[in-house]
Amino acid sequence: MVVVEDEATIAGAIADRLRAEGYDVSIAGDGPGGVAMCEQVRPDLVVLDLMLPGFDGLEVCRRVQRDRHVPVLMLTARTEETDLLVGLGVGADDYMTKPFSPRELVARVQVLLRRADRAGAAPGSRLRLGDGEVDTAARRVRRAGSDVHLTPVEYALLLRLVEQPGTVLTRERLLADVWGWDHGGTRTVDSHVRALRRKLGDTLVRTVHGVGYALEPERA
Repeated sequence: MVVVEDEATIAGAIADRLRAEGYDVSIAGDGPGGVAMCEQVRPDLVVLDLMLPGFDGLEVCRRVQRDRHVPVLMLTARTEETDLLVGLGVGADDYMTKPFSPRELVARVQVLLRRADRAGAAPGSRLRLGDGEVDTAARRVRRAGSDVHLTPVEYALLLRLVEQPGTVLTRERLLADVWGWDHGGTRTVDSHVRALRRKLGDTLVRTVHGVGYALEPERA
């Protein structure tokens, strides 16, 4: 696991708490160092501050996610919704606003790791998605014959939707099942549905206004 945080006190406290839970943790103090550390360590998860020297957490997230899927928990002292949605849009799976509870941080980390494990262990099948398909055995998504890069949370959301084809799932249900949250943050679901539509087609996910979303793929 890698913690990318320029405030040494905060980075040390996060690392100490995660190490106490049994995780192997490395620390980087700026954007370029965070990218280099992730290339060296190839972590299972990255705890990433939004505001960093060198270049910011958004750029770190883009570069870390460019070659492989890795869960990212973004930390921010800013509460503007646009900042949070941009962070989620570039590949972050979850976010926490400073100051935060160390216990909650550990809980969020555990949820992200469990979700990544579930996605990796999904039973093998091939599902048609309009002009594309998802191969759960290979964890591969294609559209019109080309590979489509989904972030870990986008992939987890897609799998959750195709688990119950034709069933309308509420935003709250998706938030609990995919993100592990039991309240709030439903706009996070909306932003990731928009990302899926952008990458896999506008008609893939049906909106049921005031309720949630449904997906009806054709099985190959």
